[in-house]
Amino acid sequence: MATGFFALFDDIAILMDDVAVMSKVATKKTAGILGDDLAVSADKASGFTSSRELPVLWAITKGSLLNKLIILPIAFLLSAFLPWTIIPILMLGGVYLAYEGAEKIYEYFVPHETSKERTSLEPLSKEAILEVENQKIKSAILTDFILSIEIVIIALSTVTEHSLATQIIVVSFIALIATLGVYGIVALLVRMDDVGYSLIEKGEKRESEQLQKTGRFLVLALPKVIKSLTVIGTIAMLLVAGGIYVHNIPELHHLLHAIPTILGDLLIGALIGAVALILMKIFINIKLLINK
Repeated sequence: MATGFFALFDDIAILMDDVAVMSKVATKKTAGILGDDLAVSADKASGFTSSRELPVLWAITKGSLLNKLIILPIAFLLSAFLPWTIIPILMLGGVYLAYEGAEKIYEYFVPHETSKERTSLEPLSKEAILEVENQKIKSAILTDFILSIEIVIIALSTVTEHSLATQIIVVSFIALIATLGVYGIVALLVRMDDVGYSLIEKGEKRESEQLQKTGRFLVLALPKVIKSLTVIGTIAMLLVAGGIYVHNIPELHHLLHAIPTILGDLLIGALIGAVALILMKIFINIKLLINK
């Protein structure tokens, strides 16, 4: 009885040792996509009024956690019974990410009609603001879903030769980091100006020029940080999309081996995004003609 009890503890110790080692490996392999996820998430979570930033971010975080709860069991089942479906799913997700990135670039150079029409200085109604928030939250959660699939699959690929228990613990750990870690950092970023104003106020009370300078720096830096993250997030979506295709299509990998990996991924992501955008525009125009 005692022998079996200690043997159980020994098995648990071995399992946890495997989990610790494989978690480090999986974290390293997913570090790049987690960085992209941070840039994209910060972009999606910005642009709200100060009082609504944290509630909106919390709504996106809950959506992200729900995404993981949906993706994880499906990923484990597909890996066990239908492993051939993983790559096509990744590629479909890559098309969506590429389209999102290309659409942002297109909108920058050719603003949507709704953007041109919104010239009134009158404030939006509460219902209109909530509608805009809901649309942005849904878009953020959908993008998070695609990125989460990529993160989970990459993490899963590092532990496919290990036991199911190790796979579940390691991949679930990485998925949790992808949500709590990423959105925790985003929460700090979007509240940067509030911290800055607080430091300015404390600096004035304590007559500390250093606190005031730090506060002003944070306040002035926030718009630049958000704008930078918007650019980085757009590039990140194209890079992730391109990387999915380059890494899973040997012919593409061979064709682009002479140029830096990041440039090749960006080029393929931009091409896929441009094609997806053109097809979507054609589809929308045909739909409008049919409805007339």
